[in-house]
Amino acid sequence: MALCNHLHSLHTLLPAPSEHVCPECIAMGDTWVHLRVCQTCGHVGCCDSSKNKHATRHFRATEHPVVTSAEPGEQWAWCYVDSQLAEF
Repeated sequence: MALCNHLHSLHTLLPAPSEHVCPECIAMGDTWVHLRVCQTCGHVGCCDSSKNKHATRHFRATEHPVVTSAEPGEQWAWCYVDSQLAEF
C-alpha cells in the first residue's frame, strides 16, 4: 500500500505525560476509550470508539489530516482525508 500524500510529512507529535486525557471529555465530565494526537497541531482527542469522537471532530473543524495513537505500544497513523492507515 502506498502512503497517502499527507503521511509523508508525519511529525509524530506526542502529548506531554500530563496531557494523556481528552480535554473536551474532561470538560464535559465524561470518559473516553483511547486517545489520538493531531500531527499538525498536537491536539489530543478521543477515538471513534469513544462516544464523543473528539479526534474526528477536531479533523472536521480544522481539516488537519493525520492523527496518531497516543496509546502505549501503538505506532500507527491515520489519514482522515485518504482513509488510510500507516504503521511505523
